Formats: sequence, structure tokens, C-alpha cells
Amino acid sequence: QVQLVESGGGLVQPGGSLRLSCAASRSIASFNTMGWYRQVPGKQRELVAVRTRGGNTNYANSVKGRFTMSSDNAKNTVYLEMNSLKPEDTAVYYCKVTISGLRSYDYWGQGTQVTVSS
Repeated sequence: QVQLVESGGGLVQPGGSLRLSCAASRSIASFNTMGWYRQVPGKQRELVAVRTRGGNTNYANSVKGRFTMSSDNAKNTVYLEMNSLKPEDTAVYYCKVTISGLRSYDYWGQGTQVTVSS
């Protein structure tokens, strides 16, 4: 079992910045992938950024150049730095990790609300 706790969401004006954190209950080095997703009411949850164990990070086209995913192994925490925020970035942001072996298991955090509005 893995527990993930997101934090850092809030209300920010357009053009502003936020940093989301996702604290894991075990070593993040054990995860095959770590990712950030977001969801708005009435729409499907969408990928924002995903990092593989090898260190490759892919971003959704809508956030490329504005969002940066990073991690701190010592703190078992994954971050999402969000800059130049737009109203369309408003959503609940979720952290997800995957552990793969004979089977793959996905673990999700509870989500944190990000609202971009003037």
C-alpha cells in the first residue's frame, strides 16, 4: 500500500505560480512511474506530467514550458511547479504512482484544488 498526500493548491491570479507537493508513504525510488493529473467537473481526468523511473518526463502540450515536475528522494516527495498559470489550468490536481511487478498497481492521492482567477 502507498499513501499519497497532495498539498500546495489554492487560489492564484492569472500569470501567477504555485508549487504542488505529493508526499509518499514509502520511497519514491520504488515507483515505476510518478505523475500528475488534473480533472474539472464533467470532464475526464487528464495527464499533466509523468516521469518514469529512468528519469524521462513527459508533459501535456497544454503545460509544456510552464510546468515542471521534480522530486526529492530524501523527502519521498514529488513536486509540480506551475508558472504562468491560466484560468484553464483550474482543476483538482492529483498525484499518481505506479508500481509494476507481476501486476501493476496504481495509487492516487486525494487531490488538491487549483483555482486560477482574477
